[in-house]
Amino acid sequence: MSRKINQLLNHWPRGTVYASSWLRQKGIGSDLVQNYKRRNWVYALGDNAVARVGDKVTWEGGAYALQKQLGLKAHVGGKTALEMSGYAHFIPMGKTAVFLFGEPGTRLPQWFQKYSWGHPVYLVATALFPEKGQVGLTEKSQGEFSLTMASPERAIMEALSLVPQNQSFEEAGLLMGSMTTLRPKLVQTLLMSCRSIKVKRLFMHLAEKLNHRWVKKLDLAKVDFGKGKRKIDAGGHFDSKYQISVPRLNDDPGKYPEPL
Repeated sequence: MSRKINQLLNHWPRGTVYASSWLRQKGIGSDLVQNYKRRNWVYALGDNAVARVGDKVTWEGGAYALQKQLGLKAHVGGKTALEMSGYAHFIPMGKTAVFLFGEPGTRLPQWFQKYSWGHPVYLVATALFPEKGQVGLTEKSQGEFSLTMASPERAIMEALSLVPQNQSFEEAGLLMGSMTTLRPKLVQTLLMSCRSIKVKRLFMHLAEKLNHRWVKKLDLAKVDFGKGKRKIDAGGHFDSKYQISVPRLNDDPGKYPEPL
């Protein structure tokens, strides 16, 4: 028993959770886990997950268990990925919401849903990009472990997909304002594979209003922008090029926010 717990503790990334099902695969069953609890080596993090005694787990450490142990296709995305990549430093942090993006049908385990992470955590199960599509995803180090998250090019499109229900248009404009160094080849690929007409039109509307240089390197003739009108705000400014109605900012349809 001492050998197993020593191996477990020596290879346990700080701040992370171990799922019970993953421990069983490593030969550490429920009886051993209960013994470890009694000896004050680990503590229960709800049902079916444990953490090291004396270690403060974070939502990132919980996401690590989801991705690397349980194999859930739930990556860090949207505004959260932009914040972690340094693109949203002008937005107040505090207890901001954390967004994970997964394929339709993805479900988070109960222990993850019920634990108090210090931030509200939401799973967006969406078909924004083709299933099993890994385009625009990357690994980002969190010290002793890494997480799968969206690149800035994909993350901004994910953030735009939540406008206006879960993401304000004004903040979306702020986020897009910081997208000065996007890689046009990746943007092109994502625009061509994105399944949301609204997102593609809103993305290009904001990008052109903000005069980002990489826009000139895109081949928009290869992008399907669909037919018919779309609206974010029915009474707002209508962009005739992209056939989308958006809110007016400061009563000036041509004025868009710059990052602070």
